[in-house]
Amino acid sequence: MKGRIRFLDLRPLRSSRPFRDLWIGSSASQLGWQIATVAVLAQVWELTGSPVATGAIGLATGLPMVVFGLLGGTLADTVDRRAVVWITTVGQLLAAAGLCAQALADNRNVLLLLVLVAFGAASGALGAPARRTFPVRLLPADQVAAGLALNNVSFQAAMLTGPALAGLIIARWDFAAAYAVQAVAIGVSMLTVLRLPVIKPEGALTTDGRRRAERGGWRIVLRRPALWGVMATDLSATLLAMPIALFPLVNEIRFDGDPQTLGLFLSAVAVGGISAGLLSGTVTRWPRAGVVQLTAAGIWGLALAGFGLPGPLWLALGCLAVAGAADTVSVITRSTLIQLETPDAYRGRVSSVEHVIGVAGPELGNFRGGLLASATSATFSLVAGGLSATLAIAAVAATNRTLRAYRTQPAIVEPPTPTVTDAANAVG
Repeated sequence: MKGRIRFLDLRPLRSSRPFRDLWIGSSASQLGWQIATVAVLAQVWELTGSPVATGAIGLATGLPMVVFGLLGGTLADTVDRRAVVWITTVGQLLAAAGLCAQALADNRNVLLLLVLVAFGAASGALGAPARRTFPVRLLPADQVAAGLALNNVSFQAAMLTGPALAGLIIARWDFAAAYAVQAVAIGVSMLTVLRLPVIKPEGALTTDGRRRAERGGWRIVLRRPALWGVMATDLSATLLAMPIALFPLVNEIRFDGDPQTLGLFLSAVAVGGISAGLLSGTVTRWPRAGVVQLTAAGIWGLALAGFGLPGPLWLALGCLAVAGAADTVSVITRSTLIQLETPDAYRGRVSSVEHVIGVAGPELGNFRGGLLASATSATFSLVAGGLSATLAIAAVAATNRTLRAYRTQPAIVEPPTPTVTDAANAVG
């Protein structure tokens, strides 16, 4: 059995109907988000033709995620987490409707577009910490990693199909149709959230104790080297090496601005990611989560440095596929370690820190990449970013012995509360 390659572990979909509902809704939402991401990127580029403007999409997304993601962590540890996710999903639906309306009105104001993007990002960030705590409450401890791997596979599948579908929709019906598809997908997600059991946090915060508990949420990250180590690794990888804002510029300089090539860039990342996800059974059963994440994050940086070097299209797509595979492995191991290492009373707030770093980090990294490319070149921005990310990850590995030696130990995690477990089993 040792060294055997294991394929995707489907036990969570069979054993828990609530998790299955959550997975279906999240998959639909992710597909809609990918379609809208391409639409926003293409619309901003059409309006401005500026890499700084496309980088500003990251700023408009990242800043609300920082502010509202942290607030969402406190909410997730205070009230019913299902209610938080449902209400914030309504906000995302309103943002998608606004994007559709501005496209139908032939909006030429890029600021209005970015404001709507920011509103959608804020709504998603407010509910993301609560959403991240669902798998560990709906699944037994030995299936948490498999559930997170399934979530990542659906995300990568959305990345694979979403950009191509967005290109077809935009080419035939323009931007409004792409945003309308996102709105429908969010509606599906809302319905599946309603089918979940009530999921109240263990040791929920009182209003009087909220401020003190917020400090405790940060303290638990800083006091546990494994937690701050995985988050520092992810921040180094995304803030320093995120390439998406530079895709239109690289496409125009090297490949004559062919819109099909632009879609291939995003799809190549997804091909690598979904390939790694389909073989994730090996990763989810390997206890050395810290070593796996450090290695995968380092490969991500090197692969993106390779993408930055001039070369044929097949080489660029190959580098992006390697980066996508490394990112999938890094995300699965990071999320598993964080959820299993954190007590449930703190999971919302610790998940909010993970969300801010895991989602706002890439968006701010896109902004950094766009600014640096406008001052130098796309090649310099990508190569310097990839190499600096790898060096920063090596520094984390050298200074964090706990993360290097970390082994996943499900037994240290509090089991799900009987009420939630009973509800999940009853529905399943």
